[in-house]
Amino acid sequence: MAGRRVNVNVGVLGHIDSGKTALARALSTTASTAAFDKQPQSRERGITLDLGFSCFCVPLPERLRSALSAPHAASEAGPDPGEPQLQVTLVDCPGHASLIRTIIGGAQIIDLMLLVIDVTKGMQTQSAECLVIGQIACQKLVVVLNKVDLLAEGKRKAAIDKMTKKMQKTLENTKFRGAPIIPVAAKPGGPEAPETEAPQGISELIELLTSQISIPTRDPLGPFLMSVDHCFSIKGQGTVMTGTILSGSIGLGDSVEIPALKVVKKVKSMQMFHMPVTSAMQGDRLGICVTQFDPKLLERGLVCAPESLHIIHAALISVEKIPYFRGPLQTKAKFHITVGHETVMGRLMFFSPALDSFDHEPVLDTFDFSREYLFQEQYLCADLVPEAADSGQTNEKADQATGGHCPRQQWALVEFEKPVTCPRLCLVIGSRLDADIHTNTCRLAFHGVLLHGLEDKNYAESVLPRLRVYKLKHKHGLVERVIDDYNVIGRSLFKKETNIQLFVGLKVHLSTGELGIIDSAFGQSGKFKIHIPGGLSPESKKILMPTLKKRSRASQGEVAKQEESTDRPEPVQHVTLSLSFKRYVFDTHKRMVQSPSVLQ
Repeated sequence: MAGRRVNVNVGVLGHIDSGKTALARALSTTASTAAFDKQPQSRERGITLDLGFSCFCVPLPERLRSALSAPHAASEAGPDPGEPQLQVTLVDCPGHASLIRTIIGGAQIIDLMLLVIDVTKGMQTQSAECLVIGQIACQKLVVVLNKVDLLAEGKRKAAIDKMTKKMQKTLENTKFRGAPIIPVAAKPGGPEAPETEAPQGISELIELLTSQISIPTRDPLGPFLMSVDHCFSIKGQGTVMTGTILSGSIGLGDSVEIPALKVVKKVKSMQMFHMPVTSAMQGDRLGICVTQFDPKLLERGLVCAPESLHIIHAALISVEKIPYFRGPLQTKAKFHITVGHETVMGRLMFFSPALDSFDHEPVLDTFDFSREYLFQEQYLCADLVPEAADSGQTNEKADQATGGHCPRQQWALVEFEKPVTCPRLCLVIGSRLDADIHTNTCRLAFHGVLLHGLEDKNYAESVLPRLRVYKLKHKHGLVERVIDDYNVIGRSLFKKETNIQLFVGLKVHLSTGELGIIDSAFGQSGKFKIHIPGGLSPESKKILMPTLKKRSRASQGEVAKQEESTDRPEPVQHVTLSLSFKRYVFDTHKRMVQSPSVLQ
């Protein structure tokens, strides 16, 4: 076991000024080149502006050693060559609302989340957003009640107990119900206090973290992919990219591609927190030195095995609405779409399974182009009624299908305003980042998984016609009069300017039970002739009798006049017509299709 080191990434998230960076500093024994607000802008403003990375090591707990296998070996050296080590990499995320893009990027590379709460203030707006991000991006949570030194000594225990109960209640309806909560004082006396003041509760926190951590599944196979968060040059050596390996593994001398720059570079050297290594794998925090390029061209982004990633212009994603987001998710609406470290604007079109497939088991790792899907004006959820389907007419079947019963899986087509580079099955988060940061509202709208990327710039012509998303159309009209036992005239189904020839051959239902077929246009006012193959029933003839009698008294030469006349007597009661059909959204021919399910 000599020299093996298992790396686990722990995110430090919370509201601005909750003491996240102070906590990371108190926990850490080794800092990276980007840790503890080293940026001049961060020091000038006194807040974290970017992701910071640092780490500490403890002996690998006995309970984890049996789970340890060769692929988890992170490096060749450790503090004690005879002891396997658990390396905890801390990802210090900003807390300011305007830096939510960076927070989301940081959350996607963590295995466990530390939610830092200012014990004197409790849950705040960004604490809540971080909790939402945590529910999406990771499986385990530890709540840290920081700044307990600011509580009056005599009332400290009572105040901590009160805040602990509040946090337990907050977590009750989340996946983190029952998560441990621990009080600390990362920087007693505040930022300006002398360094002689020792942090409180840090050893207990390390012990708690060690007990909560489990060894994540790490796979060295598959194409190498790394999320880069910092980039800088070292004179005489090359350019260093630091980040977290998302998949695969890498060794000295390997070639890597920087898709954003369209260049391939050779790995000259690698380090993990200042320690030289010859190989690294999924989950490891790594610095890669490659041949020189301008680091300003790649502040953050992705590095991958050559030709393993592609630029995409649109994507098909699975979608799940974040319940705290107020308001509907509308088709055609624009959202900020975050994939990895990239955030771009994207326009969405939502769709669901066909009505008879609402209860089908969700499929989260692929998209099936052979299936049919139902277009939705908005994401369907129990508290929202579907919008009107077409021309002010309600999509009645969708209403019935979603009355307290929503599909188990929904999807969206996302069309990006700018192309993005991202792997398949990556996490997607949709937000409204233009919302006022001073209002107490959740800006995170939905999350999902990227199932299929559309690489062709002309995807609207090359790919979308394969996407079988249809709209259910329902039109209603009236039988105006009868020609004979097998033919009637209909009206009020089409507008005067409608090309009725497009609808010829489609089946219509009469409210009296007969099934008819649209035969031809009738005159110029939007009326049409319907042929009824099985003929009108005796009951239907009785309802339509006034018209039949009038026609029987008419001479042969008067028929044409009568057919165009609008002042004829109406039937005893109205006989309605209903026309239902599907129109595929991306069908270039705009064909109307009727299937047995539509005709029911």
